[in-house]
Amino acid sequence: VQLQASGGGLVQPGGSLRLSCAASGFALDYYAIAWFRQAPGKEREAVSCISSSEDTSYADFVKGRFTISRDDAKNTVYLQMNSLNPEDTAVYYCAQASTTVVAVARYEYAYWGQGTLVTVSS
Repeated sequence: VQLQASGGGLVQPGGSLRLSCAASGFALDYYAIAWFRQAPGKEREAVSCISSSEDTSYADFVKGRFTISRDDAKNTVYLQMNSLNPEDTAVYYCAQASTTVVAVARYEYAYWGQGTLVTVSS
């Protein structure tokens, strides 16, 4: 089981990025997949999750700005991030849950990608 996160980079405030989480070794559509983030000196926190049936959840601090989606043909989950602000600066990780339903607790996630850095700065 491998998860490969990509798409991070440097973006100006108000800009957009799309993160990708490509899976190998298992079908992404069978498990809940989430994006977490960890800013320097802070705890890792859940950002968004998509269940096997494509139910979604979002942290309050990204609602209306971020959208999670899944492309089963590409076995990839995306996180479209709009209206980025400096507080969104963090390493973003994708993770596969041990459940099929939406989950936000870290202990429910068995496999983690390596993370991709998002920096929002002018």
